[in-house]
Amino acid sequence: MSVICFGELLIDFVALENGVTVDRASGFEKAPGGAPANVAVGLARLGHQSAFVGQVGDDPFGHYLADVLRDEGVAVDGLRFHPDARTALAFVSLADDGERSFVFYRHPSADMLMTPADVALAVIQRGKIFHFGSLTLIAPQSASATHHAVQTARESGLLISYDPNLRLALWDSDDHARQGLLSGLEYAHIVKISDEEVQFLTGTESVRSLWRDQTQLIVVTHGRAGATAYLKGHDAGVYVAGFNVDAMDTTGAGDGFVAGLLAGILQHPADYMDKLETIVRYANACGALTTTQRGAIPALPTQQEVLGLLVGG
Repeated sequence: MSVICFGELLIDFVALENGVTVDRASGFEKAPGGAPANVAVGLARLGHQSAFVGQVGDDPFGHYLADVLRDEGVAVDGLRFHPDARTALAFVSLADDGERSFVFYRHPSADMLMTPADVALAVIQRGKIFHFGSLTLIAPQSASATHHAVQTARESGLLISYDPNLRLALWDSDDHARQGLLSGLEYAHIVKISDEEVQFLTGTESVRSLWRDQTQLIVVTHGRAGATAYLKGHDAGVYVAGFNVDAMDTTGAGDGFVAGLLAGILQHPADYMDKLETIVRYANACGALTTTQRGAIPALPTQQEVLGLLVGG
């Protein structure tokens, strides 16, 4: 198995029209999502093996999500079903430019109640790359499960990828959010982070304070403007411009980018640091295409679609 993605799997209900708040939307389109699950599907569509490890409710939404991942070719033997807690839901409203705001229903949801005993360690141990995000670092139980999972990945020699995905509304304070997001850096070899998240964590536009001993690469995304990749010991990053597309919904764009980034690393495992411009351009194309449809998983591109944009863009 190439990439093991750990974390949340949920339903996004995306407003049918842009430029309205959740309470003013005329209706919503059901779309499977959850950042690590999006990455797993993104990789599968790009032609790479992936598995998802996490927990949903033993309810219709949870089983629907399991079927979605299975149909996409993602291995789900690491997915657990909580007998009592529900699958997490998020209602998403879109501004005219496709930027999002979220209202979450998770009080608590099944992913928040995952414990170390629920983690499918055997699935993790058979991977090459372990990818995780920050939402399961919020609740104490799921934070323990996350640290147990990523520690297992580290001891098993996997390359560890981390996306400190900031959702301030889910944390009880800014300080708690900052502490939680920073804790994930202690494990990561590869970090994908937005420029807004860099500002939140450091108070500056510099990634200098985010480096840890084991960190190999930090990639800062700038939305439609592209991304900058930094190698340790190099103050100047490699900037790669984005693609100009008609954005409908930016949900999952960062996850599409991560899928493209990890796909590039899988294609160049021995020398990916020498291929950064090519890899980041590919990741930019994946992220851009994800914005052209509503929802996250429904919008993730195939390898053929990405190559089409690269050739024409």
